[in-house]
Amino acid sequence: MNDSESADRERGDTQRLNWIDRRRAKIRDEIARNRRGEYTVPTWVLTVALVVIVVGWLALIFLVG
Repeated sequence: MNDSESADRERGDTQRLNWIDRRRAKIRDEIARNRRGEYTVPTWVLTVALVVIVVGWLALIFLVG
């Protein structure tokens, strides 16, 4: 193995470690936000809940009445 292959391999390992460190930091930050009460429900979850409620009401109106 020559020096350039060794340097490429070390750079790849460093990039991988940096990615893992960034991912861990992102997860830690999210957990900290959630513990402080800054948790927000994703928009798609709210949309699905609204659609379920509206469809339920419409089904109730049309099936009973």
